[in-house]
Amino acid sequence: MAVFIHGSAGSQVSRPKRNTLSAVDWEHEALAVIAEEGVTALAVEPLARRMGITKGSFYWHFSGRESLLEQALERWEAHDARNLAASMGAIEDPRERLVAFIHGVSRERFTHDVYRALCSAADHPQVEPVLERVANRRMAEIARAFSELGMDDTGAAHRARLTYSVYLGFLQLQSQHQAPVFSSEEYSAYVEHVIETLIPGS
Repeated sequence: MAVFIHGSAGSQVSRPKRNTLSAVDWEHEALAVIAEEGVTALAVEPLARRMGITKGSFYWHFSGRESLLEQALERWEAHDARNLAASMGAIEDPRERLVAFIHGVSRERFTHDVYRALCSAADHPQVEPVLERVANRRMAEIARAFSELGMDDTGAAHRARLTYSVYLGFLQLQSQHQAPVFSSEEYSAYVEHVIETLIPGS
């Protein structure tokens, strides 16, 4: 059974007990490294040291670093798709779905930390297709909500791209310590301004 503790990025990171090591444990720890230090920091030996085990056990599950990265990214993408379905797909009112997406930037911090790190490695051959699928999936859901609010397809697509650009811009500003602190009055005011600006009828 994995033991969950808070990582330095403020997220829950799965740290395995030695007698229950699995591929999933390696994938969780790989994502933690990516969130904290970026894709280029992921390497087998440092990861094994971080987990307190020998690197030999790594090869029971993976052929090399690239296979670990691929499976870790698949796990993160599946998690992100489930989050999207829960935050937007389960809400009937399209305006409330959009509000939920905008508010979501302050939740699921681990997902956002991984995503920000992946954006910094957007030209990596294993990362690029993941980012493209995730962005397309998110913008499709956003555009669908705007369409349900009465926009034509072109307008909904443009507004979805603008909304997503605001999300990406906030993550970038956050990484540069130029964004309001989560849970602060300034952040709440910023979120309300974004909602009023982007969502018709708000």
